[in-house]
Amino acid sequence: MKLLLLTVSLSILFSAASCKEKTASEKENTTTAENVSGNIKTEELKTEINGVTHRSFAAYNPDIEGKLPVVFVLPEWWGLNDYVKNRVKQLAELGYYAVGVDYYGDQKVVETPEEAQKLASHFYNIPVDARRMFDAAKHQVSLAEKSDYSKMAIIGYCFGGAQALNMARLSSDFKGVVSFHGNLETGIRAKNNKVKYLVLNGADDTFVPKEEIAAFKKEMDSAKIDYKFVDYPKALHAFTNPDATATGKKFNLPIAYNKEADEKSWNEMKSFLAEIFK
Repeated sequence: MKLLLLTVSLSILFSAASCKEKTASEKENTTTAENVSGNIKTEELKTEINGVTHRSFAAYNPDIEGKLPVVFVLPEWWGLNDYVKNRVKQLAELGYYAVGVDYYGDQKVVETPEEAQKLASHFYNIPVDARRMFDAAKHQVSLAEKSDYSKMAIIGYCFGGAQALNMARLSSDFKGVVSFHGNLETGIRAKNNKVKYLVLNGADDTFVPKEEIAAFKKEMDSAKIDYKFVDYPKALHAFTNPDATATGKKFNLPIAYNKEADEKSWNEMKSFLAEIFK
């Protein structure tokens, strides 16, 4: 969802954040769960930060030999809900070690836009916590037996799409980043750190106006970044989420599911990941 909080100077606060070293307020462990279905296994990657337990959700196919490329999934502002977990499982079925990042703690899922904005805005107002959250999850992944830490990518949806762009701009650890109907004005300037970008946008998304798209493309071109921008005709905000139409009607929001755009964007992402992980 578009948050009207992007006037905050994120770059200064983000640059101050580096959580690769754990403090006394951060504790971590990994809990393995039962197989979800077939040959897909899930894990909870737990990190305690300032008294809150963040339980990122990982999935992979244990029958695939060797280490697996890592794909982080950053959720919409609703939190780490079933939609995000299903995307994680889909990526696991494609042969990746996939991780849905728990931003709010205890896999909290919100029910209203007001509550979602309140929680998500925290990571705009105090972006050091967004960096800390992601770095903690990334560190946990580095300890996972099946993860290939040398091959990582990020995908994100809406709020998570903006966060994904920021994480890629702040670190060269990733082969690529994919934003699904995410905001483009993120507060972090683009820089060429060799990360490849794929931006999948709804052409009728009122949360991402044409002026924002033009500014984004100009910024990316000026930084000489390798990126691809795809507009899907007649697609609104949140076009990949099957629940979006009902949610839009319930809260009077201009969002809706678009089956064609969902399928085409997923296939675009699949090709992109296959290419960057060669």
